[in-house]
Amino acid sequence: MDKNKITIGREVAVDFGEEVKNVPAKVDTGADGSAVWASDIFVDENHVLHFKLFGKSSPYYTGKEHMTKEYSVVVTKSSLGEKRLKYKVKLSVRIAGRKIRASFGLSNRSTHNYPILIGLRTLKGKFVVDVSQTENLVKRPPKRSGIINEEMQKDPYKFYKEQYLKGGQK
Repeated sequence: MDKNKITIGREVAVDFGEEVKNVPAKVDTGADGSAVWASDIFVDENHVLHFKLFGKSSPYYTGKEHMTKEYSVVVTKSSLGEKRLKYKVKLSVRIAGRKIRASFGLSNRSTHNYPILIGLRTLKGKFVVDVSQTENLVKRPPKRSGIINEEMQKDPYKFYKEQYLKGGQK
């Protein structure tokens, strides 16, 4: 194994210089690219891309406008097969103490648990992912599967009729 690679877990804190620190990111080796929550994205008449990191509802939002002429557009496909256009920019970030310059797609991640997604292209050659490691940066509600299974165990047939059949599944 390459000694220059840093081992990280399935989530990691990301710093954007002195501006924003300890932003929780999901590490996803199944995603090709990386993405960051951005808002107020537009291109002006001089072909300059403007954006703000995160959104007003985010604790990491500073309102600072970023501008660049170095950007591209990519077509991304969600896990549901939906295609979207995204602007892509290079940003300097610090991940697990290592400063790197990486490409990020700009998107509205306000409904995601993590405002940043770190994909394979950012990880390759720099990091090794150990999925058993986690920093527990995002507090999630307890899983409902235990409660559902308790309901099912009380009366499996009644549960089947009420839950499984009502969803149109036969």
